[in-house]
Amino acid sequence: MSERPPISPRSPRAALEPEQLPPPPKRSDHARNPLVIVGNAIITILLIVMLGAGGIYVYGKQKIEAAGPLTEDKVVNIPQRAGLGDIAEILQREGVIENNRWVFIGSVLALKARADLKPGEYAFQKSASLRDVIGTIVEGKVVQHAVTIPEGLTSEQIVARLSENNIFTGGLREIPREGTLLPETYKFPRGTQREQVINRMQQAQKRVLSEVWERRNPDIPVKTPEQLVTLASLIEKETSKPDERTRVASVFVNRLQRKMKLQSDPTIIYGLVGGKGTLGRPIKRSEITQPSPYNTYVIEGLPPGPISNPGRASLEAAANPARTRDLYFVADGTGGHAFSDSYDQHLKNVAKLRAQERQTQNDTVEPAEDSAPAAAPAAVAPDTNASAATPPAGAPKAGKNGAQKKRTRNAPANGAAPAATPGATDQD
Repeated sequence: MSERPPISPRSPRAALEPEQLPPPPKRSDHARNPLVIVGNAIITILLIVMLGAGGIYVYGKQKIEAAGPLTEDKVVNIPQRAGLGDIAEILQREGVIENNRWVFIGSVLALKARADLKPGEYAFQKSASLRDVIGTIVEGKVVQHAVTIPEGLTSEQIVARLSENNIFTGGLREIPREGTLLPETYKFPRGTQREQVINRMQQAQKRVLSEVWERRNPDIPVKTPEQLVTLASLIEKETSKPDERTRVASVFVNRLQRKMKLQSDPTIIYGLVGGKGTLGRPIKRSEITQPSPYNTYVIEGLPPGPISNPGRASLEAAANPARTRDLYFVADGTGGHAFSDSYDQHLKNVAKLRAQERQTQNDTVEPAEDSAPAAAPAAVAPDTNASAATPPAGAPKAGKNGAQKKRTRNAPANGAAPAATPGATDQD
């Protein structure tokens, strides 16, 4: 066994003193390199920035998706050429965003949506968040205004309606050709050019006419789509009841096939006033035989063009009329018509209508006591109302726009039975 070295005794004072620790190791030359020091500083700064950015992101996300101040749905118009600051001011003024517009501006910049903001009229929902508001403007979800064009108006009347509607802008170079516009309910954003509205209506009419023409009854005496529109325009002006259109169409078709004059009063009116569409008074006796390219009491067959802009239902009725032998129809006093295939029955229907008119007049007009009986009607002078000049075949009825129409008839010039097609003093 090896011997341990002898332990030298320590003095009591030395035993109480702490032992001396070895010196710390010296930093390596690599740790003292300036590049390392700079790199450590950059990493530290990046960490701080990342933490800060994360906090800002969380805060911004909450602000963007938080419910907005709107207490009810609201429509706001953002004009053309409005800048980001202008948009923020408008939205703040309208209460769509909070009073601090810079939050909106910052949100737009954060979403990189500045270049995508579009002008227009927008509907913002109650409590819409900043994200919803910005998304609505970026996607261009503008308000769509419903505009209804009634059936049976002339092109001139339609243009007048468009000119009076302040949601449209711009003018029109000319009045569209009669019968080329489809009456319908359309939706347009505010600021749409009127030329665009007309173009859309014309394209819709071409599409519908093409569809209807392809499905037409090949036996109808109509050779072109344009003639179909003309026939449909007469149907449109003669009845406002949907269930009568195909039967009215059958009367016109039967007359065309038999080479009988159509004798439709709306064609007289159109020949007198053209696209204005309104005569403003009953038709005079002299006007029934007054030559006109459109007067179907004078001309044979269809007029040279449409007298209104018919809707889809009238186009379909003209293309596929009911299969009847009807040659006559007269107002029945209830808003509809009584149809017949013989002149004798037609006269009975007229007599029934006149009896209803007399009864209504007696019920509504009570003579005063001791008054003299009413005098008989005076003889009709020239140029008085057509309804008084000839055996009338219709009663006053509400027109398409609530105005009054008086159905009249006239004996045909060729001595045949009076025309059964309805005439109308058009008050639309």
